[in-house]
Amino acid sequence: MSHTLGVRQAQKQKTRQALLDAALALLEEQSLSSLGLREVTRAVGIAPTAFYRHFHSVADLGVALVDEALGSLHPMVRTTVSTADGDERIARAVELISGHVRTHPAHIRFLARERHGGVQPVREAIREQLARFAEEVKAELAKDPEAAGWDDDDLLMLAHLYVDQMISTASLFLEAMEAPDASEAERARVTRVATRRLRLIGIGRQHWLT
Repeated sequence: MSHTLGVRQAQKQKTRQALLDAALALLEEQSLSSLGLREVTRAVGIAPTAFYRHFHSVADLGVALVDEALGSLHPMVRTTVSTADGDERIARAVELISGHVRTHPAHIRFLARERHGGVQPVREAIREQLARFAEEVKAELAKDPEAAGWDDDDLLMLAHLYVDQMISTASLFLEAMEAPDASEAERARVTRVATRRLRLIGIGRQHWLT
């Protein structure tokens, strides 16, 4: 009996992931607010009623996509913030973001579009996830000797600057990759812009309390 339950649970998880993957693929060309439940189930090859065994609504599926997308982004943000001091480390951080965009373009596109999109639960889920990122980043920044004398509000403000810049940089690399005239020169331009922005945050951090 337990084996049968295990097989059923594995199949349910497989179907759930197939729905997420199908939705992400369909969202390459449209926003979540225009995505139909039947489109997703047709792509997976299941009956529309079976959708509700996994998600309450398309918006609920969108929230699950937020968790998946930011789950893949989480290590990148943490690593980037921990290395975003000094020109050499900033360069490595920007390269890390660029590589992440090449590996997960659909996730980055989904976040960029839906962060200010028309589905409120998804907007709120993204905002809450990024706020948690900022709190985690603040905790990391507080360990730095340069944080001596900083209060919690200022550290949180700095953390939000880093998180916002990571998201912005990822979007810039995605736009460069998808541009009709995408080229190595355009990617190099985005790299320079991202590097300068991170450097500017670092300079501001060094002189904030002086």
